[in-house]
Amino acid sequence: MKAVVLAAGEGTRIRPLSTAVPKPMLPVADRPLAAHTVDAAVDAGADEIVLVVGYESETVEEHFGSRYRNVPVSYAHQTEQAGTAHAVNTAREHLDGPFAVLNGDNLYDPDAIEQLFDACPAVCAVEVDDPRQYGVLSTTDGTVTDIVEKPADPPTNLANAGAYAFPAEARRWLDVPASERGEHEITDVLARVIGEYSVTPITTDRWMDVGRPWELLEANEWKAGTLERRVDGEVSDAAFLEGDVIVEEGATVRSGVVVEGPVLVRSGATIGPNAYVRGATVIGTDAKVGHSVEVKNSVLSSGATVGHLSYVGDSVLGRNVNFGAGTTVANLRHDGDPVRFTVKGKRVSTGRRKFGVVAGDRVKTGINTSLTPGLKLDTGTTTAPGETVERDR
Repeated sequence: MKAVVLAAGEGTRIRPLSTAVPKPMLPVADRPLAAHTVDAAVDAGADEIVLVVGYESETVEEHFGSRYRNVPVSYAHQTEQAGTAHAVNTAREHLDGPFAVLNGDNLYDPDAIEQLFDACPAVCAVEVDDPRQYGVLSTTDGTVTDIVEKPADPPTNLANAGAYAFPAEARRWLDVPASERGEHEITDVLARVIGEYSVTPITTDRWMDVGRPWELLEANEWKAGTLERRVDGEVSDAAFLEGDVIVEEGATVRSGVVVEGPVLVRSGATIGPNAYVRGATVIGTDAKVGHSVEVKNSVLSSGATVGHLSYVGDSVLGRNVNFGAGTTVANLRHDGDPVRFTVKGKRVSTGRRKFGVVAGDRVKTGINTSLTPGLKLDTGTTTAPGETVERDR
């Protein structure tokens, strides 16, 4: 079975992290977000991966190449963002039999994807407390009978998890009319398949749609937590590693450092001396954590630097960010309410009691900068020494 992986979107809700990097290529533990999806498809037995690309497509193509884990990779270019069915339709020429459709910005339970492939035609579903913001599936005797988008009165609590295995005939049904919101929806294709075939619901216990910065942080919490301890880099005898800590070859952990897993230290990264790294934290390639720095439950992208005597908690730092000495990230509101964050111009709840800062690529802070909870710093932003930043920039 061929697996079509959708990776063409701009990721506007996750900006500034996607300003120059397509959302599916943002880091989740030891690989890009989309690589978790592609790996799940390969493990399930896909004989070809078809990646639908668009925004910053070169980044995707450079990572996956023409073969990935010895499986052929093809590319379909979506020049207009006109919906999920439109995206799959751009890959139509690559499809000559049953095919799967997966979202490159979703995380799936790999076992569920294997079951999906085996049960074709099938759709992945997840039970949710409030399904009103999802496509909702109805089932009878183990077969999907209907799907309705964002119903005010959901017939079930079974939400569509955005992974499909379609019969070969579905290739002819991809050119669907635009929906009320002006997009060509893959769920319309699913509805046609439901009407023509017995579609099996594959219920998964774990699934994530990674659309906003705190969801990227949650994705790293999930995937970093699955890694097993491995120390291949240089670790001082005077450092202390506890739990599932991965230090890749070429990484350096200096004296006096305490690391409490799950933590991933990528190749070329350096920590310390006398630093404290804990929680589900990823220190990216060539990133630097300086003297007496504490990093907790955060993601430092490649080339990011946190200067000495700084604190970073529950935050996501883009590529080549440079936090000056004494930079402090606040990650907790005094009133105890969930931290709010700006998404496409609106302040929304993250649902998280603790959430720090999201810094785009090349952000630089002056020494002794203080950053308040839920702060967004756009690509290339700078702060003055001693400044307290309370509003997005």
